[in-house]
Amino acid sequence: MTVAGRWAVLLLLSAALAVALESARMPAALFLGPMLAAIAFSAAGGRVRIPPLPFYGAQAVLGCLIGRTIPASILGELLRQWPLFLLGVFSVIAAAGLLGWLLTRWRILPGTSAVWGISPGAATAMVLMADAYGADARLVAVMQYLRVICAVAVASLVARLWVAGPVAEKPAMVWFPAFHPEAFAATLAVAAGGALLARRLRIPAGPLLLPLVAGAVLQNAGLMRIELPPLLLAVCYALVAWTIGLRFDRGILTHALRALPRILASILALILVCGLFAAVLVEWAGVDPLTAYLATSPGGADTVAIIAASTKVDVPFVMAMQTARLVLVLLVSPRIARFIAERL
Repeated sequence: MTVAGRWAVLLLLSAALAVALESARMPAALFLGPMLAAIAFSAAGGRVRIPPLPFYGAQAVLGCLIGRTIPASILGELLRQWPLFLLGVFSVIAAAGLLGWLLTRWRILPGTSAVWGISPGAATAMVLMADAYGADARLVAVMQYLRVICAVAVASLVARLWVAGPVAEKPAMVWFPAFHPEAFAATLAVAAGGALLARRLRIPAGPLLLPLVAGAVLQNAGLMRIELPPLLLAVCYALVAWTIGLRFDRGILTHALRALPRILASILALILVCGLFAAVLVEWAGVDPLTAYLATSPGGADTVAIIAASTKVDVPFVMAMQTARLVLVLLVSPRIARFIAERL
């Protein structure tokens, strides 16, 4: 088959899986669909290559996307109840670090892959950072997206059982929303400038992290508004997903399937531990039980936001806890992985 034919097969399979998962309201459908397609394509012997430049550009755009989700308004909430946030955030990070250490010590996954895979941060960011720091991004992706799916499913179930009536589901994607060319041009400039500077300075995961920080600071300072059309995000998700998925072969698939029961057990253990931390917030701080559970849930912050907004909980508290944990995980994950690696 020609190169064009192989690309056509990969594109069609990716689009079909992404549409099917998006229709089912699956978290991270635009990433999971292309990644599953690339895994199947690679396992069947298909070979295509993603050039480095588009891959770095996709990381930069996704960095801006994460930066857009970090509002300045969380600072007031954090300062108002800082002891609770310290307890909630560091407890979840410590629990994830302990589980990662155990999985690494038991050699469930090679190297520090388990540490990155169990980290309760933005899944795509964790995969990219793990790759930059030498972990196996394929196995990290398996763990991260299983964590997101399991945590979101449990959080939705808890919310449904706790409140009367159905909980709002993830809204359907609006592919062509209102478009602001000036904001879009500024966003592309931040993404391109951050990616180029990161490559020049050789910062690990820099194409993701520098645009993330710059975008969050500039937007919160009122100097720009991050504008990211859904079609561009879909392309960037696909580029990152293909880069990871095309590295899979039958050997790594066999290893992932063999480790799957223990990976799922570790994810469920993390969810259970986070539930216990929520109980501590309820008992010691008088936080509403559903608010405490959603605030400590190790799922995706975006999906937790949808669940929180559709139930009677303290939404600012939930989102401040989730956002603070995301920022801290991005900062400390490399140090935790290095700490565990040196001691094993």
